Amino acid sequence: MKPVEEKTFLPIRTELLKEAYGNVLEVGCGTGINFSFYRDVKVTALEPNSVFRDAAIKQVNQAQVPIQIVEGSAEAMPFDDDAFDTVVGTLVFCSIPDPTQAVREVMRVCKPGGKILLFEHVRHEHTMLAAMQDFFTPLWKRLCDGCHLNRSTAEVLIQEGVEIVRIHKHMNNIFISVVARNPMK
Repeated sequence: MKPVEEKTFLPIRTELLKEAYGNVLEVGCGTGINFSFYRDVKVTALEPNSVFRDAAIKQVNQAQVPIQIVEGSAEAMPFDDDAFDTVVGTLVFCSIPDPTQAVREVMRVCKPGGKILLFEHVRHEHTMLAAMQDFFTPLWKRLCDGCHLNRSTAEVLIQEGVEIVRIHKHMNNIFISVVARNPMK
């Protein structure tokens, strides 16, 4: 993944994370790959996987902002309501067991009017490519920590009432970056 990360994902992450402000929650921080992109914010990084958390701890030193790593799941976040100005998720909603509940939790912990920033791979719009994603997803989930190739993350956001500000499609519409707003409560 390193060549794809450097050539394609790096510019996407850089642009998306420029939008983060204030008190930031990163959902599913993984190995901490986003930490070096944050500027002028305070980050709380949520990660359920102990192996990934251990790797993320090593990346904290690369960050230019304060970062606290917390154990927990996206479906039951250990934070107060309206605790964060921005919530970030990159390549994480594909592997969350219950993405609808995770979006509800994102909306709960994000302040009214706060930003929700996502970079995800999604179910393709083309019927044949979507069918291929459906076919490969069961095996892919077993090999790649529960990752679903065929998630329709933007649809979940819309169904739950998240206000989409803009969506950019990348790599032949397999990936999207989303800038959204938590609706006023």
